[in-house]
Amino acid sequence: MSDRTDAYAAALFEVARAEGSLERVEDELFRVARTIEGNDELRNKLTDESIPVELRQGIVEDLLGGRASPVTTSLVSFVVGAGRARDLPHIIDSLVQRAAEERSEAVAEVRSAIPLDDDRRQRLADALSLKTGKKVSVKVIVDPSVLGGIIAQVGDTVIDGSIRSRLEKLKETL
Repeated sequence: MSDRTDAYAAALFEVARAEGSLERVEDELFRVARTIEGNDELRNKLTDESIPVELRQGIVEDLLGGRASPVTTSLVSFVVGAGRARDLPHIIDSLVQRAAEERSEAVAEVRSAIPLDDDRRQRLADALSLKTGKKVSVKVIVDPSVLGGIIAQVGDTVIDGSIRSRLEKLKETL
């Protein structure tokens, strides 16, 4: 990651912390980053220099307004307005890592076919903490291709408990 990306991440982190909503903003930004990575049309519109910056910021307002906190919406709009939309997922990932380090946690990126409620998220965090020996912060990505179960990644460790992988193993066996 570049120094500029880290500088943006540090600035966003400090704003979110000063607003007293770091954990919520961190979760919302994480979802924004995954949405941008998974949607070529959205990514292209937010990074298209031929579209006036006000219109690109309007896309952010339309996308997040009412679905995310005003702090999250403002931070994403700021980055888009600064012409750094292309770097937004990297900036956000750096912010998430920074926030986890401040809490002495590791980040677990979890792919699940369905959203996880707070109870399941906590049980998963506890299980991953036992497995990794670290306190774990769980970030969920809803990914229907998982079919069922989960795929969790903590650092370089991947735990694949998805139905998709079980079906692939079954195919190999047959």
